[in-house]
Amino acid sequence: MTVVSQQQWGSVDMWVLQSPQVRVEILTLGAIIRSVLCRGQNGQMEDVVLGYDDLEGYVSDKRYLGAVVGRVANRIAQGRFVVEGKEFQLDVNNGPNALHGGLRGFNKAIWHATQMEGGVSLSHTSPDGDQGYPGEVQVSVSYTLQGETLTAEYRARSSKTTPINLTNHSYFNLAGQGTADIYDHQVSICAESYLPVDETSIPTGEIRSVEGTPFDLRGDVLIGAQLKEVPGPGFDHNFCLSSSSNNWKERYAARVYHSLSGRVLEVFTSQPGVQFYTANFLDGSMMGKNGSRYGKHSAFCLETQNWPDAVNKASFPDCLLRPGEEYHHATCFTFTTI
Repeated sequence: MTVVSQQQWGSVDMWVLQSPQVRVEILTLGAIIRSVLCRGQNGQMEDVVLGYDDLEGYVSDKRYLGAVVGRVANRIAQGRFVVEGKEFQLDVNNGPNALHGGLRGFNKAIWHATQMEGGVSLSHTSPDGDQGYPGEVQVSVSYTLQGETLTAEYRARSSKTTPINLTNHSYFNLAGQGTADIYDHQVSICAESYLPVDETSIPTGEIRSVEGTPFDLRGDVLIGAQLKEVPGPGFDHNFCLSSSSNNWKERYAARVYHSLSGRVLEVFTSQPGVQFYTANFLDGSMMGKNGSRYGKHSAFCLETQNWPDAVNKASFPDCLLRPGEEYHHATCFTFTTI
């Protein structure tokens, strides 16, 4: 049984989903997951999602904490793409590239919320030309909580052909938000291959086997030790779960385990990829909940999504949404203890 309630939070609404095992807070700003409280093996409830104590933190946030990102999550090379023979130029906001929908993406929108059984449905209309993208897009995300499992279900329709790629950008630390790092977490990702990237984090186009590389996370791998093997500041890579965006089925994607608390997060998704990111660009300058300073490697993200820059890579899963079609994906986060 999930109890759903609503309250004012600054100038936006906060929706609370409460089951016997898990409590989730959702904001209408950015369809943000503000908190997830779940039990450790000692029975203590702990908030495992990074965030802010007040609305201003989220309004000024530049790291997408807890938010739904779009119209296109991840990076588009040079902020440029061609659809049906027409070139589109987006604002670049991440070095030379466009990231997570642009300067004012879905994470800064105020979504319209309605209660549903076991959760809340949030909807948003992105007008034709929004951030440079073609077509008016009607988008919704529903969050439902059943026992230990939080499900995010995404749907969208467009008046013109447009790229679309939606995900939630929650930062997790299973020891509890505010804990210094995730080095004592173990991760496993059910992927045979990953996408190497160039110096601006755009996939090169190669689909490389994880075998014999630091990106082989198919077993339980200690994050702290593995980060020493990864070139660059840490993980910020797409792991390939499927080679098609049309093969719709929810599949097991990833598991993270924190032995000290006993907490486990398992992720299932219909998406063809998951971006594993180890908060490489958090630098301690942000004041988070309860006065926490969020530093490098203080959290991890498992951003279930299409492959980055798919709109410019013909061999990647199709990311175009055409008039008359429906974009539909789902991701489940299950919080347990062992």
